[in-house]
Amino acid sequence: MGTATGSTFDTETLRRGIEGNTGNTLLALYADNAEILIIDHDSQPSHPKILQGRGQIAELLDDVYSRDMTHHLDQCVIEGNHAAFTESCEYEDGTRVLAESMITLQDGKISQQILIQAWDE
Repeated sequence: MGTATGSTFDTETLRRGIEGNTGNTLLALYADNAEILIIDHDSQPSHPKILQGRGQIAELLDDVYSRDMTHHLDQCVIEGNHAAFTESCEYEDGTRVLAESMITLQDGKISQQILIQAWDE
C-alpha cells in the first residue's frame, strides 16, 4: 500500500472511494479547486473535457454513481505528491470501461487529475 508523505491520501482510501456505492467518499479526496482533464472518444487530447472545482466534479460523480455498474480499483502507485491508478468498471449488461489516471496531490488532496478512459461500444 502506498501513501503520499505527510498526507492522509492512501491506496485504501482511494479504493473505498472508487468501489463505494456513491461518489461522496471519492469527492472528499478532491481539493476545493481541483481540476480533472478527461480524454476519451468524445473528448480527444486536443480538446479534453475540463472539470474545475468540487461542484463540477460532484456532478460527474453523481452521474457516474447513479448508473447500474460496478467500479474496481485495479492498481495504484503513489510516489510523493503524485499517484497513478487503473480503474475498471462494468455495466450490468457486460459493457466494460477502463480508466487510467495520473493525479497530483496537494496537502493530501487531489488537485489535478488527468483521466484517460475507453469503453466497449
